[in-house]
Amino acid sequence: MDLDDALEALENDRNVGFKDLIKICETFFKGPRIEGNHHVFKTPWAGQPWVNIQKDGKMAKRYQVKQVREALTKLKDLQGEKG
Repeated sequence: MDLDDALEALENDRNVGFKDLIKICETFFKGPRIEGNHHVFKTPWAGQPWVNIQKDGKMAKRYQVKQVREALTKLKDLQGEKG
């Protein structure tokens, strides 16, 4: 899975399974560090250097899908600057 595939999978906030979001985060970020029901992934930049996700039943929480999508977009932009 590349960044474009991951971003496409996260286009619809309502239909993202928690396990799918975990797989995407494990592919592109470091971690997870698990604290209770929170899965915290480290991103490769300073500032807000983490992504925090948790289950909402079998699905991922919508605002956290958006957070991951924004982090992936930032990662793609950073890779574009290097390449």
